Amino acid sequence: MSVTIAIGDIHGCLNELASLLDIIDLAYDKGTVVFLGDYVDRGPDSAGVIERVMAGPRSRDWRWIALLGNHERMMLEALEGRDPKGFWLRNGGEETLQSYRGEVSQTHRLWLEQRPLLHVDSFRVFAHAGLDRSKSLEDQDENTLIWRRPQPEDDHGDFFGRHLCHGHTPRDENPVTRGGRSNIDSGCVFGDRLTAAVFDDRAPGGPVRFIDVSSRYRWSG
Repeated sequence: MSVTIAIGDIHGCLNELASLLDIIDLAYDKGTVVFLGDYVDRGPDSAGVIERVMAGPRSRDWRWIALLGNHERMMLEALEGRDPKGFWLRNGGEETLQSYRGEVSQTHRLWLEQRPLLHVDSFRVFAHAGLDRSKSLEDQDENTLIWRRPQPEDDHGDFFGRHLCHGHTPRDENPVTRGGRSNIDSGCVFGDRLTAAVFDDRAPGGPVRFIDVSSRYRWSG
């Protein structure tokens, strides 16, 4: 079947990402992979994660789409001198700079600046953090898309006639589907798992399966 596979928050966990991509390649021949953002911060190799996602799929039968997460936004703002209180560094930016040996390459910065905020297909909408159903898809603001936390009303109904898949909010129960949304941030960088959600492109609704890779790393903060 034709599939779309969403991958949750990676946060510099390159080994886990490599293992997950290997499993996907063995299980499926073609499709679309949507990375939900938060490639950087806290984990051991943010630079390596960015490099791997930038490189793209090994086969032309796959299409990769990489969305922007709040940690990429924090990183870009800090690199532009717009983080006077050091919020980014305290939230995993120090580990990111270490992976770059102190200086983020211009190539990586430009790539991050070009990341989209949403991916929408016939049955699903993908965003890093969530959506505001009081606004149309076209009118969603960046702050909502990369910073929103799930609200009680998000557990009921669909999202503009589609299923929402997001990350950003790690919980012990994740990955989980509630109503018309799936949260697939399984806390890889906190010693839990890196998760992918597999969707059947021919049918509406939530994931047909989850693929998990156990973390080999735990960020202590």
